[in-house]
Amino acid sequence: MAGAGLVILAIDVVTKIAAVASLSDRAPIELLPGVLDLRLTRNPGAAFSIAGGATVLFSIVALVVVVIIVRTARTLTSLSWAVVLGLLLGGALGNLSDRIFRAPAPLRGHVVDWIHLHNWPVFNIADSAIVIGGVVAVILAAFGTALDSQPAPRDGQPNPDGPAGPDGRHATDIDDRDGQ
Repeated sequence: MAGAGLVILAIDVVTKIAAVASLSDRAPIELLPGVLDLRLTRNPGAAFSIAGGATVLFSIVALVVVVIIVRTARTLTSLSWAVVLGLLLGGALGNLSDRIFRAPAPLRGHVVDWIHLHNWPVFNIADSAIVIGGVVAVILAAFGTALDSQPAPRDGQPNPDGPAGPDGRHATDIDDRDGQ
């Protein structure tokens, strides 16, 4: 998880530095006319520039998300979830670093966005990582992949923990101290 998070954070920081250096005070650079261009914007709000006046609130929410992800890492054994949480962590830290270190002030900084798909708001690498991580998290949850295990067995497939008893517990779940 930490590796994925650090990779996303590094790519996001480097690309934002390059975007500010290359795209400031110039017209957008058309890569695919009518589809994709690069343009520098500074976003004080959330996704789609919503609630620009709530920058401090978004900074606090991002800090809480980072803390929750880091605390979750202690019980994490699923590689798939580790990658997903790494994407979310790297994305959250990328945008949070803008909010902390960029103008106009700490916790009020504007997020640097620079990728523009036409008919879509301008975004950055951190935003992409958050969206991809969110989509994959939904897929993992839909397939029953727990944070601390591999995908849940489907009907008709053997359970690696052995058969469940009438109470739904497996032999590995029973605690000898409770007398059961």
